Amino acid sequence: MASQAFSSSRPTPRWLRRFVVAARRSNVFFLLEIFFAAAFLAMVASTWLTFSEAPPGGQSLPSRQVAGLLVGTLVPAMALLVLLGRRMAIRRAAGSTARLHVRLVFLFSLIAAVPTLLVAGFAAFLFQSGVGDMRFYLERGSLVNEAFPNYYRYQAEPRDISESAILQAMPDGTVRTAFLYGVNEGTEPAAFAERFLDRVRRGEPVAIEGSEGRIEALAPIDRESGIYLYNSRTAQADSFRSWQAATNISTAYEALTLRARALQLRFNLALFFVSLGLVGLAVWFALRFADRQVEPLTSLVVAAREVGGGNFAMRVDGRTGADEIGLLNRAFNRMTAQLEKQTDALVSANRQLDERRDFIEAVIESVSAGVMSIDARGRILLMNGPAKRLLLANEGGQGEGGGEGERTVHSLVPQIAAMVAGGLEQGIVGYSKGSELLTLAVKIAPERDGHVITFEDITRQLLDQRQAAWSDVARRIAHEIKNPLTPIQLATERLKRRYRRQILEDGELFDELTDTIKRQVGDLRTMVDEFSSFARLPKPVFRPEDALDLTRQSLFLQEVGHSDIDYRLSGDIEGPIRIQCDRHQFGQALTNVLKNAAEAVEAEAARSSAPDYRGRIDVAIEAGPDSISVAVEDNGVGLPKDRERIVEPYVTTRERGTGLGLAIVNKIVEEHRGDMQFSVRPEGGTRVTLRFARDPGRAHDAPQGGDEQNSDKR
Repeated sequence: MASQAFSSSRPTPRWLRRFVVAARRSNVFFLLEIFFAAAFLAMVASTWLTFSEAPPGGQSLPSRQVAGLLVGTLVPAMALLVLLGRRMAIRRAAGSTARLHVRLVFLFSLIAAVPTLLVAGFAAFLFQSGVGDMRFYLERGSLVNEAFPNYYRYQAEPRDISESAILQAMPDGTVRTAFLYGVNEGTEPAAFAERFLDRVRRGEPVAIEGSEGRIEALAPIDRESGIYLYNSRTAQADSFRSWQAATNISTAYEALTLRARALQLRFNLALFFVSLGLVGLAVWFALRFADRQVEPLTSLVVAAREVGGGNFAMRVDGRTGADEIGLLNRAFNRMTAQLEKQTDALVSANRQLDERRDFIEAVIESVSAGVMSIDARGRILLMNGPAKRLLLANEGGQGEGGGEGERTVHSLVPQIAAMVAGGLEQGIVGYSKGSELLTLAVKIAPERDGHVITFEDITRQLLDQRQAAWSDVARRIAHEIKNPLTPIQLATERLKRRYRRQILEDGELFDELTDTIKRQVGDLRTMVDEFSSFARLPKPVFRPEDALDLTRQSLFLQEVGHSDIDYRLSGDIEGPIRIQCDRHQFGQALTNVLKNAAEAVEAEAARSSAPDYRGRIDVAIEAGPDSISVAVEDNGVGLPKDRERIVEPYVTTRERGTGLGLAIVNKIVEEHRGDMQFSVRPEGGTRVTLRFARDPGRAHDAPQGGDEQNSDKR
């Protein structure tokens, strides 16, 4: 029913809305005020000139002219009063319900102004017609008109005229009767006129003759045309029982006739101010009525704005009676109560949803695995922190930032996209992160409009498993090989001591063979020692050390052994660099890296055809707040093609290398909560960067910040 009621209301015509908007923009009401004010002043000036410039004698003006002046002055005056009421309505409403105030004021003003204007004009016309006499009718009409007798009777009967006649004086001095009204037998109006005609012609306004029972009078209608009016009246009152009384009445009538124009002006002024007073009273009543009727609506407007601003506890304290305003207030209060209840329920539900979402986001962000949500078209909707750091690192910003919804899983990880397209639930894929090849364990769970993908970097896990396996292999090899080495060496030495004197021929060959056996046994023992060192690398013992001093010691030993290579130390070399480390392992790691660099320089020198080539190794040490880094650069042969496996055990590019040197270095660095990186220098050669935590014991439980940076060591 409510919807039908609302739909049945007719909308405001478009032309009217456009007119209202244009009126507001052009301030048309202000222009109307100026126009009506000018019109009012013009009508006041016209009325003043009309009355002041009329012919002398004080005779009244034509009734139509006087009524027209009154109406013409009232129209702009009433319009100004209505416009003033509009301004007061707008000011009293303060903009909230000004339109309704204006409509009520206009309606009440129109209801009061139109009838008042009509009544004032009609009254002015009747009054002016009432003070007129026969002269005005004869100026407009004729005695032969069929309506003249009725008009004459209308004028005579209210004045108690018993007998009346219209006479015309002829040029020869005789008087002719033009019209008779109620003349009895024996009455001679023409004879009476002949006796008093000379007096009236000389200027007397009225010639009167009276007795105790009768009064007769002769008055000019038009002296120039010789038309006169004869009236007689039977006197019953005491005031008409003498000729003197009749003369007094005639004199008073003449005085009234001379003041007729002033009476017209006074009557117009009275009607003007009474009419304006009625309209002003209507405007005042309209303002009071509008205030009373619109005040509840104003309160509702203010309350609705409060509700629109989110204050659903707002209630209206106005009228709550049985009328429409009370019904509206009660309905508004019920609505706000329901809104408040529903809003509280929604806020509570949203709070619970926010808490659950925060909990889920915290859980997702806290896990080490990457989590990614995609829609049916493969667009990424959500990525947690580990997923961003792992997959978006190639796009800059260290994997941080938004952009979900603009990327697709195919553009980031085509291998995972292929798994989704193939309907696989889990699998192992390879992912290239810069120059690093990672191994990801992926699980895919379908949901309503897409998939949830979880993946974890198991590259380090696989490497640890491989190192553990190689450590076990090294331990077994060392155990199996080391046991027969000593008997072989002892047997060789005994053979040489016992049988060397007995061999007369080929003695030098015998010595060479036994020396070869002893030398190879020594090499095997050295290899076994390296295997044992890799398999049983002891746990580091952390003590306060000076990393700069340890670096200088390792660099000095290499300078002594390789005098044909230029060594240089740079970076933070002004004072001690404090670090908690295992002194022996720190030096062993740095020595192995410097040794590999020297071997790379020697290999480059052997194959280089440049006569001025000279090897160079630069060592730079930098101290940070939580770690220190030692970078070793050389201009040697550079990194091999399969550099991703360079730190794996038994992977080497040298003919007599065991492939355990860098594996041991990597293990030492990891024990010190750091990482090792390899990169190619633009001008040729290799750059190896070792990063050690300043306090590995404190950093043991913290996430290793270098996991995402080990792009080259794996």
